[in-house]
Amino acid sequence: MYHTKRLQLYGKLESFWADLYGEEYALYDMKLLNQKEVAKIRLISERVGSIFFKIGPLLRQVPDETLLEMGFPKETLSFIRLKILPTESVISRLDLISYGDSYKCIEINADTPTFIKELFSINELVCREFGVGNPNEDMERFLRQAISDSICQSTDKESPHIVFTAHEDNIEDRETVLYLQNGVPISKFTPLHKLQIQRGVGLFDEDGIKIDILYRQTFPIESLITDEDGEGNKIGLWLLELVKEKKLSIINPPSSFLLQNKVVQAVIWGLHEENHSFFTEEEHMWIEEYFLPTYLESDYFLQRGLSFVKKPAFGREGDTVEIYNGYGRLLHSDTQKTYSEYIPVYQQFIKHPTITFNSEKGKQEGHLLLGSFLLNGKSAALGYRVGGMITNNLSYYLPVGLLKEEE
Repeated sequence: MYHTKRLQLYGKLESFWADLYGEEYALYDMKLLNQKEVAKIRLISERVGSIFFKIGPLLRQVPDETLLEMGFPKETLSFIRLKILPTESVISRLDLISYGDSYKCIEINADTPTFIKELFSINELVCREFGVGNPNEDMERFLRQAISDSICQSTDKESPHIVFTAHEDNIEDRETVLYLQNGVPISKFTPLHKLQIQRGVGLFDEDGIKIDILYRQTFPIESLITDEDGEGNKIGLWLLELVKEKKLSIINPPSSFLLQNKVVQAVIWGLHEENHSFFTEEEHMWIEEYFLPTYLESDYFLQRGLSFVKKPAFGREGDTVEIYNGYGRLLHSDTQKTYSEYIPVYQQFIKHPTITFNSEKGKQEGHLLLGSFLLNGKSAALGYRVGGMITNNLSYYLPVGLLKEEE
């Protein structure tokens, strides 16, 4: 029965990845929240986002040595000091864990967050199927507006050439970007491998037309800077040069990569521990309630016998994440070690809430992680991943709906 209903719902969606890596991804199940809880999540998300966004201007002013100590690749230093848009990040996603009657933020995905189409579009279809309200209602319109605004703010040209790009052979990346591009009628999609660059001149699409704005929602800067062509030319760095020379605008903007570094959370926590006047009294209260102790060493946790998480400054999908107990013994680690070259941060470990859910494999129990989107710092769509102790690319998408309020 589960298999049949799931197939009927997701099977007709050609441009959605209901299965990934040969495994079930989108569940035919739902977690229900009441309106009060949704409002709380939105309020907390905007408070947390405001803390992250406030730290951006401060980091743009610190010496190069400080940014290098934070693990930023030296090739990006002048790039991350650029402030192109009024906002630090157009589309960002907070990862939150329910904690008591509040939430703790374990990180922000400010540069190239995924999970967009699931929450802004697919969730509505699932809510209709289950006959419940959608907490993300009208968020698709909000998303389209945020993208449109960011494009207008990125150029003063009347008819800019706007190109959305992604790896063509990755269904999740490609379809996420095509979904975003669909809301911008004057744009086109060009796969990453078909983009052409002329150093110091510009970036061009496959037809040789110069690009004014590049929307690279799924192509992270830390991958971009290592990009080379067949002749060994550092084309990724050439692209950053074009941005610095104002011959190309990119979205998310450079400031989003500044906040993507998880060491930023150690900076925030350090300023909070000092009770630094950079944050207001109210902001210190928010940091205490919604952030977790985060450091560049594990001493704080070992001295107190607290479990902690070790994760790379730059990393995604749980890759290279390790969980230790208070004695420093490794309890759990992700099998992927892609980001081991980046400096690590150490963050207090808190348990994810668990939930029993339906799947193709029958009833399962998994750990819940809440993804909460910000559009230009304002709360937007939200929803759940469910999986192991470390949320990775094999975790499920669990749709979210509204509990029917009692009359």
